[in-house]
Amino acid sequence: MPKRAVPAETAPPASAQAVTLRLPRHRRSVSRARAALREQLALWHVDAEVSGDAALLLSELVTNAVKARATPGREIGVLFESDGARLRLEVSDASDDQPVLKHARDDDESGRGLALVAELAHRWGTEPRDGVGKVVWAELLVRPDESEGGKRA
Repeated sequence: MPKRAVPAETAPPASAQAVTLRLPRHRRSVSRARAALREQLALWHVDAEVSGDAALLLSELVTNAVKARATPGREIGVLFESDGARLRLEVSDASDDQPVLKHARDDDESGRGLALVAELAHRWGTEPRDGVGKVVWAELLVRPDESEGGKRA
């Protein structure tokens, strides 16, 4: 996934740590991305509650990318980035269709994913991707894992 310019107000400092993944557009990629994120957040000593929220957010974003209308065979890009104070999750796909925040009815079986993202994320949004497609991102404020002596990512 090529690095792209991020608006100054959302760009992490140069000291940020980042992990990128390329995954097939397949439903199994949701659990693979979530497992990789949990492993990385443990290495960064991120608080369990933040880790749980991040895993749920990433699951929703990757699920949307898997379901996006795109040319078959295109991969999904995933990025986790932390500067110690915040965690940024990005998922890119080859679809230009923008995600739409829906208000699902009680009897709807789907359509709540972006509502969860909007509720749990400190901030979230979309950006065009270099070339074709888009990046959907979400940010969480990071708290250190108290069991690790307050170390920060």
